[in-house]
Amino acid sequence: MPTMVEICADLRAEHKALDDLVAPLSDRQWLTATPAEPWTITDQISHLTYFDERALLAATQPERFRAWRDGGLDELTRTHRPPADIALGRFLHYDELLAMWRSGRAQMVVAFEVLDPKERIPWFGPDMSAASFATARLMETWAHGQDVADALGVQREPTDRLKHIVHIGVRALPYSYAIRQMERPEDPIRVEVTAPSGEVWTWGPDDARNRVTGTALDLALVVIQRRHRDDTGLKAEGPVADEWLSIAQAFAGPAGPGRKPGQFKKR
Repeated sequence: MPTMVEICADLRAEHKALDDLVAPLSDRQWLTATPAEPWTITDQISHLTYFDERALLAATQPERFRAWRDGGLDELTRTHRPPADIALGRFLHYDELLAMWRSGRAQMVVAFEVLDPKERIPWFGPDMSAASFATARLMETWAHGQDVADALGVQREPTDRLKHIVHIGVRALPYSYAIRQMERPEDPIRVEVTAPSGEVWTWGPDDARNRVTGTALDLALVVIQRRHRDDTGLKAEGPVADEWLSIAQAFAGPAGPGRKPGQFKKR
């Protein structure tokens, strides 16, 4: 299991990778629509900025976070137009938003580094270990960074930081079923994916009848619902593996529609 320092180093690297994408953008490009309709690139960074600040509060002042969370969350409901996480960026110039994101994420990572990896942190679902909490912020950054990359029509260079995301996706299999009120099959799944470095990462018993194979990048894109499985090279053997790939979801919250088949060129 990686240490908090190691996770935070990867989180910082993920922040920088996305920062490098958005920092050179013109005012007009910040308004580019992303595949997460109707969000623009501005909305994507606004969302990350807002929830990084909430994550800092949860990690450093958990009781204050719980009081805010349990007070109704009206500001985040989609009945508010726009909700608070999106409204933030729409009342700032892009330079101001970028500066706020940089400052907030830096404070968040510094706070994460000193936590015991097993310390419980409150969030919007069950409390999470500090290690899982920091890893989830990395996943969020990478996922929304994919939306930005797709909006700009650029291909990001995959890294072995994907292991964090794939691990969350595999561990979240029970949640993928629960959120859809589906019964979880008893048969285990063997996952074997090739990392960008060429290493093979595995989860599950090696003699499992149900198997998912392919690249770590493709599986990461599927579990964060940024690609439909048909637009990847992933292969499923067995009915349970096939079903899971159709509903895999690494993030908390209601089941999303994901991307449509054929929306992106097959890898």
